[in-house]
Amino acid sequence: MELPDFLSYKDKFSTSGFIEKISRIAKRAGVKLVYSAFILYYTLQSDKVSTKDKAIIIGALGYLISPLDLVPDAIPIAGLSDDMAVLFYVIHKVWGNVSEDIKLKAKEKLSKWFDDDEIEAINHLFDEDPTDTPV
Repeated sequence: MELPDFLSYKDKFSTSGFIEKISRIAKRAGVKLVYSAFILYYTLQSDKVSTKDKAIIIGALGYLISPLDLVPDAIPIAGLSDDMAVLFYVIHKVWGNVSEDIKLKAKEKLSKWFDDDEIEAINHLFDEDPTDTPV
């Protein structure tokens, strides 16, 4: 799958739009997508992240929020696959800025939508540095 120019989606990002979208799609999207989105969201808030990396994160989160993307979200199963690909790609790019505190905050936020057994699925999602494997 070829990734779109998700930086063109930076104007779609807003905190309220992000929270509203996650609230609406959380269960359908799954714990891995939601966790990845929150990792990027909290990384965006870090003062240790460069302006360039913040722009990439904003573009990725804007792409997630936007109803206009490569594969429409309304298509069952495949509809969120492009969103997941974009999130994983950007996590790969900014992984050096993702602190343990950010991972913990993202994981704690999951309890709003997911049960403990569902949250267990992300415990080893990024155990290995995602920059060690090609995206």
